[in-house]
Amino acid sequence: MNILVVYYSMYGHIYKLAQAVAEGARLVDGVNSELRRVPETLPAQVLEKMGAVEAQKQQGHIHVCTVDELGSAYAIIFGTPTRFGNMCGQMRQFLDATGTLWTSGALTGKVGSVIASSNTQHGGQESTILSFHMTLLHQGMVIVGLPYAFQGQMTMDEISGCSPYGASTIAGADGSRSPSDNELAGARFQGEHVAKIAKKLAV
Repeated sequence: MNILVVYYSMYGHIYKLAQAVAEGARLVDGVNSELRRVPETLPAQVLEKMGAVEAQKQQGHIHVCTVDELGSAYAIIFGTPTRFGNMCGQMRQFLDATGTLWTSGALTGKVGSVIASSNTQHGGQESTILSFHMTLLHQGMVIVGLPYAFQGQMTMDEISGCSPYGASTIAGADGSRSPSDNELAGARFQGEHVAKIAKKLAV
């Protein structure tokens, strides 16, 4: 059973979270998870000015996702940074190209899940995931979040991402903060949770 983790990550925060999600999914017997990037829409010179070149190079070995791949996966976990409380433009453009999947019902009944990042605690992590869910619902997907069975959601020991809607991370105002152990644990939990449900639905 193949699960895709389809993401966009400009500075590497979502990439790290996506890796943890994939690790969690692989904990379930018979499940294989693969990372895929959505196509970049920004020119190289713009990425250079934004200081994102090094992070992009680190992800260069990850294959760029094609629309057709989505239809062959048993579940898809999407990852996106927050842009003003919504998904990033790169992810939006990729999803806007999935009309053929919608027409054929190729994603109907498949599990869909979302992870996100933002610069601040209140930067729109939850609204980004919730608004992302609308696209998944239009595709007929079965939405899975991050249940409170993941106890790390209730921590009061640190500032941390993660909510019932999905795992998330806070990058910091200047983007220098890496995902915490608690946030990565939430992502692994979500990956495993999605894989278990996808396996049940596939029976």
